Amino acid sequence: MKNLIGRRKKEQPQNDFTKGSIIETILRLALPMTLAQLINVLYSVIDRIYIGLIPRNATLSMTGIGLTLPITTIVIAFANLFGMGGAPLCSIARGRGEKEEAEKIMGNSFALLLLFSVILTILGLLFKKPLLYLFGASDETFPYANAFISIYLLGNLFVMVSLGMNSFINSQGFSGIGMATVLLGAITNIILDPIFIFVFHMGVRGAALSSVISQLLSALWVFYFLISKKALIRLRPCNIRLQFLMVKKISALGLSGFMMAITNSIVQIVCNKSLQFYGGDLYVGVMTVLNSIREIISMPVSGLTNGSQPVIGYNYGAGSYNRVRKAIKFISITCISYTLAAWGILHLFPHFFIRIFNHNAALVQAAMPAVRIYFFGFFMMSLQFAGQSVFVALGKAKYAVFFSILRKIVIVVPLTLLLPYLFHSGTSGVFWAEPVSNFIGGSACFLTMLSVVLKELKEKEKTLS
Repeated sequence: MKNLIGRRKKEQPQNDFTKGSIIETILRLALPMTLAQLINVLYSVIDRIYIGLIPRNATLSMTGIGLTLPITTIVIAFANLFGMGGAPLCSIARGRGEKEEAEKIMGNSFALLLLFSVILTILGLLFKKPLLYLFGASDETFPYANAFISIYLLGNLFVMVSLGMNSFINSQGFSGIGMATVLLGAITNIILDPIFIFVFHMGVRGAALSSVISQLLSALWVFYFLISKKALIRLRPCNIRLQFLMVKKISALGLSGFMMAITNSIVQIVCNKSLQFYGGDLYVGVMTVLNSIREIISMPVSGLTNGSQPVIGYNYGAGSYNRVRKAIKFISITCISYTLAAWGILHLFPHFFIRIFNHNAALVQAAMPAVRIYFFGFFMMSLQFAGQSVFVALGKAKYAVFFSILRKIVIVVPLTLLLPYLFHSGTSGVFWAEPVSNFIGGSACFLTMLSVVLKELKEKEKTLS
């Protein structure tokens, strides 16, 4: 270990996260990444905002886009699997001074993203109709969902490359470049959306086409930077080939982010089907609004935890365990404080957030109580985010995967099916499943993280001394 530390000091690597204030280092990465997360959220929600302003069939169109969320979430899941799986490994390798190993990890992740983007596009186009009906589509909403997802799937390659490979830019400490990736696509999307939707009268097809073009530009930006000399860890052709052991490591660590996205998709499917049964298309539309609000208000937590991962992973790899402990304390307190404030604002002003996405009087009326139920005790969700991100940053894939499955599959899905039936609560029972799962799953994840990680850090510090 002493030789390793001595070698790192001699090399004086760029973006050395073991230097300076750990809080300032996290914020230096997290603030641009948080802004990038906000911009990234605009990719999905801006479409729904514009679609909600269409003069005719706005609610059906928005509901149709909402029905495609499980499919787009699956795409994101695979981007997380290989991007968020490879990036923390890349940070740990860089912290150890193993540049060639880090570049091999990046090359394997890129090859996996290319391969699975093609597979998902083919499967999605073949099975989109039965899938959309399975996800809760009706004869009225299917044409809108089908129109959107058909175009979106054709640009699947650009989506996966821009999302997956941008993690490697952030992991090297270039959070500003990572933010520019998302900013480029978001601004393009914001400009093109109204042109395609309203000027060319393309409706949901215009929203999908705008998203694809935007992601294409982002993907080109990411690729150009990672092959340039500006990158500390570069994407080299010789490394873009699959190696079994490397793929196994990437997939194992990325399984956490993958399972979080996949389980989100499963929950969306079950919620839509249950809401279709108890309330019809109107309440499926309400769920689309709730998902949109959640994406916006959870964005700062996601940005902070994602921004902390390269710092935690680098310091862990470099043996700076005291800094790892300080980082965990900082992100935990910050995430809990923010989500407490967000919960209060949502409870007081639900009407404001609902009307961002839809002005239909019936939908707004139905969504008012749903917002207060769905986001009850929202601060408990931050415990899941904090615990999960620490496990991923330290390469503890098994814990991260377990708690992803626990909260969504073991808790949310059964509650979504049982609460409306057991308490005759209908749609309200469906919405109550989320806060209950946050209290149980969030507490379990966070307390386990504190128990396991802090104990390990103390043991490692004793070994060094």
